[in-house]
Amino acid sequence: MVVISKKLKNFQIEFRDSTKAFYSSGDKVAGRVLVEVSETTRVSAMRLYGIGCAKVEYSKGKQRCKDAIEYLRYEDVLHLDQQHTDSDGSVTLRPGNRYEYTFGFELPQSGQLVSSYKGKLGYVEYYVRAVMERACQSEVECKKCFEVEEPIDVNTSDLTAPAAGVKEKKLTCMFIPDGKVSVTAKINRKGYCEGENICIDAKFVNTCSRIIVPKAAIIVTHTYRANGRLKVLREKISSVRGNHIISGMCDIWQGKTFRVPKLKPTILGCNIIHMDYSLMIYVHIPGSEKLTLELPLVIGTIPFTGFASRTSSMSSQQESSTASSSLVSMPSAPPSYSEIPLHGCMDPFITPLLDDYSEDDCPIFIHAREYHQTPPPAYTEVQEGCRTSGTTLM
Repeated sequence: MVVISKKLKNFQIEFRDSTKAFYSSGDKVAGRVLVEVSETTRVSAMRLYGIGCAKVEYSKGKQRCKDAIEYLRYEDVLHLDQQHTDSDGSVTLRPGNRYEYTFGFELPQSGQLVSSYKGKLGYVEYYVRAVMERACQSEVECKKCFEVEEPIDVNTSDLTAPAAGVKEKKLTCMFIPDGKVSVTAKINRKGYCEGENICIDAKFVNTCSRIIVPKAAIIVTHTYRANGRLKVLREKISSVRGNHIISGMCDIWQGKTFRVPKLKPTILGCNIIHMDYSLMIYVHIPGSEKLTLELPLVIGTIPFTGFASRTSSMSSQQESSTASSSLVSMPSAPPSYSEIPLHGCMDPFITPLLDDYSEDDCPIFIHAREYHQTPPPAYTEVQEGCRTSGTTLM
């Protein structure tokens, strides 16, 4: 016969260091299970479990795809200190008292865990669960999650190597050739941490009759595997844009910076969940699909120190020589426009020039004035057909 009992007054798990944001391989997870009862309760056992697992579940057509991997399994029976124990090992808890069951266990060593993750179709979760077994009553349990973040050092030879690429797109208008658009881009390394700047060197060439707009964005790709099938989701995290490029012109980015926002580290070592990053450098072309070039990124936890080995540095230079050769040098900065006197200034008319259909972008405008403006001073160095532009935060 099961006796219906009142709900426990307090039954929860507290970690020893409540300020600790995350744990890593080899760390000790320690804390206590707090118990307060509303009536006299006989507890036959207090079991504690440390669990870590990855799970994927989604539908593909009529098939339900699911899979799971276990990374942590810890089990222990907790005891109360200085508490009388009955002959069968049970203890009696009484109202008005507060009982504490302490626990502690070490996480597996490096290479055996995967960082915590929560996505649309899957997750990697770690938690501590306490189960109270009561004589002649149903058992009760409580659970508390904790974060795991495996360190990723961006100073390794692979992540300090540059990434580069070239893409070209030929265009037509009513089946008539309409020139082409090309992009050549390079970044100095593949590994970055939150708050660091990605320096982009790129050249955009426009020989078509349309006005194009160069842009760059961080893309995160979530890949889920289950039942031999794949499900891939992509999203744009943040982006920047350059100035429009008219027909027959080119634009150069040299060391244009793109600050890495707060992002979860790249998920490594999980067979059913992948979370990868890339830097997508792309060109919006009216009336045509975008020209895109993606360079691999790894978001780490140990920031770049700048002390890469000489061998890695020489190898990096060789890998990037092809892309670097196509990027021309920057012209010197023009004189300050603030020194130019304006006479008879009127409020400018804002005229739409090009609509960008990206949902998070706005149209580009030109300013048409009804007065004569004194031309700016000459550049100290000019390269025909090319100009440099700054990017504007989107």
